[in-house]
Amino acid sequence: MKWDLSTVAAAVGRLRLRPRSKKPKASAVLDAYIRQLEYAPWTSYFVKYSSVDNDQFGWSHFNWTVDGCNYHILRTGCYPFIKYHCTKRPRADLTVENRFYGLVKILNLGIPCVVYGTVALFFISHTEHVTTSKGPVTLYFLYKEDVGSRF
Repeated sequence: MKWDLSTVAAAVGRLRLRPRSKKPKASAVLDAYIRQLEYAPWTSYFVKYSSVDNDQFGWSHFNWTVDGCNYHILRTGCYPFIKYHCTKRPRADLTVENRFYGLVKILNLGIPCVVYGTVALFFISHTEHVTTSKGPVTLYFLYKEDVGSRF
């Protein structure tokens, strides 16, 4: 067997540092919910950390395309949740904003994020379920959204 860079990279790629998660990826939940809403102009929801595999760790403001529809995603960890705010918008370079939001979270030690999550526990008034390939996931809302509304 010839050992070149591509062979080594393929072998390393097959190694798993942790077992495969039985939970759906947070990105799969995002995709499924946007489809479930039939590509609504916006949505905003919480999902519990314990319900998903957090594959978007460190991402704060980014483009996310689902079936040709682009969304600007504002995302933050607010223990015990991950908060998503999604707005259908044209693709844009969000690199500066993403870095800025990440820096702000580091500088304030994430304290406002934890407070936001804790307070949200008391104000969540609506839940919905989204179906993924790894089973249903509960999403949490501060209030029931008017699906399809612009605001």
